[in-house]
Amino acid sequence: MNKQWTIGKIKEFVENNSESKLLTTEYHGFSQKLLFKCTCSSNFEKTFTKFKNNNQRKCDVCQPPKATR
Repeated sequence: MNKQWTIGKIKEFVENNSESKLLTTEYHGFSQKLLFKCTCSSNFEKTFTKFKNNNQRKCDVCQPPKATR
């Protein structure tokens, strides 16, 4: 079953599963980049898919991107 994500459900997921905060107020689909605030007070953008599935839940300073193969 395909779960329909709303901005409210995404905000709840972010609050329960990370230390970052969601700043975006509208959600238009899985390819949209959302704006987050990291615990270090930096803002960063990620798609919700990357945030949720790839555990990319902090800014690139606090959690550097993984090296490509």
